[in-house]
This record gives sequence, C-alpha cells and structure tokens, in this order.
Amino acid sequence: MGWGLVMPAPLSRDLRERIVAAIEGGSSMRGAAARFAVSASSAIKLMARVRATGSAAPSRYGGHRQPVLAPHEDMLRTLVDEKPDITLAEIRAELTRRRGVAVCLATIHAHLRRLGLRHKKRA
Repeated sequence: MGWGLVMPAPLSRDLRERIVAAIEGGSSMRGAAARFAVSASSAIKLMARVRATGSAAPSRYGGHRQPVLAPHEDMLRTLVDEKPDITLAEIRAELTRRRGVAVCLATIHAHLRRLGLRHKKRA
C-alpha cells in the first residue's frame, strides 16, 4: 500500500466558530485546540485569520488556475503562423527573449494543443 498525499479539507464553519468562541471566552488557543481535537497550529492560524479579517470563514479553496502562457497566446499564434515548421525549442527561445518567460517544452506543447495550433517538427 502506497502513501498518497491527501489534501485536508478546511475545518467546518461550525467547528471554526466554536473554537473562536472558546478562545474569546478565555480558553487558551492550545487548550481550545485540544478540546476540539484539532492541531494547535490550526487554532493559532484560525485566530490570526479572525484578527486580520474579522471572520472565521475559510479562504478560497482550490479553483482554476490560468495557464502560464495565456497572456502570450497572441505571440504564440504569430510565431506558428509566420513559421509553421518552428520547433518547440525555438518557440521557447523567443518567449524568453521577447517576454522573459521561461517554461519547459511540454508546457509549450500542451498550450499549442489547447489552442488547436499545430507545428511541424523538422526531420
């Protein structure tokens, strides 16, 4: 059996509110953590969040990230249109030279496929 990494879910809103109420009622953070069977660091971070934002609600969890090359799609299209036999290495060099973007070849390949752009490899 392997050891897969499992991302923990945020504490429930009810539990968060009970921890905050206990601490505001005079319990220590570590005492409240032990009482509600959470780690001390969870209680400490929760109270830091309450002090900073005024809310015990969790911050955004997960979500969609914009692809790294999305802001450079215009340049990618132009490069492939102007030179259909351009290599991935040449595209990477142009991205670095013109825009200061350093990405691996697989990232470029995946983004070209996402855009529906084909480029020919040199023989």
